Amino acid sequence: MTDVPQSSRVDSIRKSLVSLKMPRALEMLDVTLRRIEQGQIDGIEAIDDLLGEETSLRENRRVKAALRMARLPVVKTLAGYDFSFQPSLDRNRVMTLAGLDFIDRAEVVHLLGPPGTGKSHIATALAVEAVRAGKSVYFIPLADLIAQLVKAEREGSLRERIRFLTRASLLVVDEIGYLPVTPGGANLFFQLVNARYEKGAMILTSNRGFSEWGDVFGDPVVATALLDRLLHHAVVIQIEGSSYRMREHAALVARRSG
Repeated sequence: MTDVPQSSRVDSIRKSLVSLKMPRALEMLDVTLRRIEQGQIDGIEAIDDLLGEETSLRENRRVKAALRMARLPVVKTLAGYDFSFQPSLDRNRVMTLAGLDFIDRAEVVHLLGPPGTGKSHIATALAVEAVRAGKSVYFIPLADLIAQLVKAEREGSLRERIRFLTRASLLVVDEIGYLPVTPGGANLFFQLVNARYEKGAMILTSNRGFSEWGDVFGDPVVATALLDRLLHHAVVIQIEGSSYRMREHAALVARRSG
C-alpha cells in the first residue's frame, strides 16, 4: 500500500473543509498544523480546536442573524446595567429572569417606572439572553405595534399578522404609556394579547401604573380585560429612582463647569 504524502493529505483536508463550508476551520488549518509539528497539541486536540473554531463562528452568525430578526434597536447586556444606581431594583430578581424560565412558563414580565430608569435596557438585555439561548424574540414599541395591527386590519391581513406575532417565544412591547393609543388600537392589542395568553411569554415596559391603563388605552373596559390576562401569570418589577440619562447629563454639566 503506497503512503500518501502529507502535503496531499493536507490538500485533501482543505478541499473537504471547502466542500463542507467550514471557512473558520480552513482559516485556522495552517496554524493548527504548525502547533502539531511543534508538539503543542496532538491530533485529537487539533480536531477539537478546528471544530470549536467553526462552531463558534456559526454560533456568532446565528446570534447576529437572530438579533436582526428580533428588531432590537440596540444590543444591551445585564453586565452593562448599573444596579448600584437603582437601589430599589432587586438585582437577584432580574438575574433570575435571565435564566429564562419565565419564557418556558409563558409568563409576562412587567417593568414599570419613570422614564430613563433602565426599563428598556433590562428588557433588551433579557431579549439578548433569550436570543443567545436559541429562543425566538420580537421587540417593538407599542406605538409601532399598534400601527402594524391597524395597517393589517385595513388590508384584511390582521389574522396573519397576529399569527406572526404569536410565533416568537418572547414578545417585548416597549414604551407603553409614552404615546397615546390610536382609536381602536386598544382592541387590536387585546386581540394579540389574547392570542398569546398562556402560550407565549412577554416583556412589557411602561412609565404608567396599572391604574392608569384605562387612560393609556383610552378604554377602561379593554384595559381591564388586558390586565386580567397580563397579570394572571406575571412578574412585576417596579423601578424607582433617578434617570440614567439625567445622571449622564448631570455628570457632563459638572465636567464642563469644573
